Amino acid sequence: MALILVVDDEENILELLKFNLEKEGFRVETAAEGHAALRKVENELPDLVVLDWMLPGIDGLEVCRRLRTNPRTARLPVIMLTARGEEVDKVLGLEMGANDYVTKPFSPRELTARVRAQLRASQALPPSGAPEVRSVQAHGLYLDADRYLARKDGANIELSPKEFELLFLLASHPGRVFRRDDILNRVWGYEYAADTRTVDVHVRYLRQKIEDDQSEPQLLLTVRGVGYKFREN
Repeated sequence: MALILVVDDEENILELLKFNLEKEGFRVETAAEGHAALRKVENELPDLVVLDWMLPGIDGLEVCRRLRTNPRTARLPVIMLTARGEEVDKVLGLEMGANDYVTKPFSPRELTARVRAQLRASQALPPSGAPEVRSVQAHGLYLDADRYLARKDGANIELSPKEFELLFLLASHPGRVFRRDDILNRVWGYEYAADTRTVDVHVRYLRQKIEDDQSEPQLLLTVRGVGYKFREN
């Protein structure tokens, strides 16, 4: 039974989420501030964290940052839950390592669906008998999926977890065109219609970090009207 940690300083939201998630068969722990959340993660590693942005003590972004810098929790799925609904806020939350972003007010049913999607994505295994690619080396890039390590021409590149996963997906299939909704499904775990601008934003940030000339990208290529691909040769 998956353990979900819900972190929010509003008691009614904690109670609402605990009730709905337990009804769906999850175990649920709660915390009302950032330091308490980190202590609970240290005591028992959850399978997923639903994390409010605005928290007393340390805010949700800082909690997310600390989770991502700890090897034990670097790949722990995090869904950011907040009233801040501007695109710049969503981008900031994703850049700090959140896997998904839900704005208040929210539908408990939708949030539960997103929890299930993130759990499926985090537990996904390659098809039986299929080789699992764990590293990629091409065009000066080196990617190590076990360590979430990225290098360009020998120098380390700082990537958020989702930036790394997106780049690894494309670079491990050079020349293959991925539709935006397919990328959302594979990297973010969405199985329903979602805002594909998330993919575009992450590609833009990746190009800033790996392309020599962002106006004429040579590695991450746009296939107009379809999606993206990684340079084949």
